[in-house]
Amino acid sequence: MAKAIHAMIRVLEEQRSLDFYDKAFGLKPSYRLDFPSFTLIYLRNAESDFELELTVNKDRAEPYTHGDGYGHIAVVVDDLAAEHARFKAAGLNPLDIKEFAPDGNLIARFFFVQDPDGYKIEVLQRHGHYV
Repeated sequence: MAKAIHAMIRVLEEQRSLDFYDKAFGLKPSYRLDFPSFTLIYLRNAESDFELELTVNKDRAEPYTHGDGYGHIAVVVDDLAAEHARFKAAGLNPLDIKEFAPDGNLIARFFFVQDPDGYKIEVLQRHGHYV
């Protein structure tokens, strides 16, 4: 069976992205590959061996567009309210916490935040399907 190992996004400024993902999710570089025209940086934390791959194209000066195909990356946390407060205190500008509860049955509690390149990240309370 296949095992998911990473997702890749293109970022404009390496250090700005490294700072955001460390501050927001405790993701730190686990592996780095430098090439003449681009760098690949793999980020992970102790919670999972799944990595976020940042691709930095060295000759890129303009921000990337996400088109109409990109949706979001999602992470799960034990205490959504505490994480939301931490994000606010860190100046990460999270959106408000939302609940998805059709027919009164709670499916998910979550908030969204955007990284410096505009990628959306959903932060979900560990619950139900999201454990």
